[in-house]
Amino acid sequence: MNWKKLSSKYISNHIYFTARQDRCEMPDGRIVDPYFVVELPVSVCAMAITEQQEVILVEQYRHPIGETILELPSGFVDPGEEPGAAIARELLEETGYAFQDIVWLGQVAANPGVLNNYTHLYLATGGVKEADQQLDNNEHLSVQLFSIDSVKEMLRKNEIKQALHATCLFYGFAELESAK
Repeated sequence: MNWKKLSSKYISNHIYFTARQDRCEMPDGRIVDPYFVVELPVSVCAMAITEQQEVILVEQYRHPIGETILELPSGFVDPGEEPGAAIARELLEETGYAFQDIVWLGQVAANPGVLNNYTHLYLATGGVKEADQQLDNNEHLSVQLFSIDSVKEMLRKNEIKQALHATCLFYGFAELESAK
């Protein structure tokens, strides 16, 4: 059932936005031309819980939607880096917290109709503040701590707008429940 890629050309080639135009043949012989694909690095996010049982969320402005929203700590996996190492790094850089345990929850594709990357989801527990934030030049985020129950309520009220992060929270809460 896979398509055969007949040709491909890049229409943008940037570390955070690489787009290509493919010409493909479907299994029944029909040609799909053009088919656009946005290439992104693999990303990671984590439901991060401190030793005091507080969930760490980060508030930041997201220009594409023109809103400041609450999200999970997250980021891209660097070339040659393992996703587990990437989330530990991102957690420390964005929040200043290090974690006793980091458990992989799964991976999801945000929009596989146009995006080619996966996001690895994690549950990080036992967080202890160890450092100041080390943000990238294009990052400005505020760390906020919430009770587990208040984050569950935010999910119920659709207040977590980042879909991948909401998915991670649902998986994280399921993992916490199964560990009881």
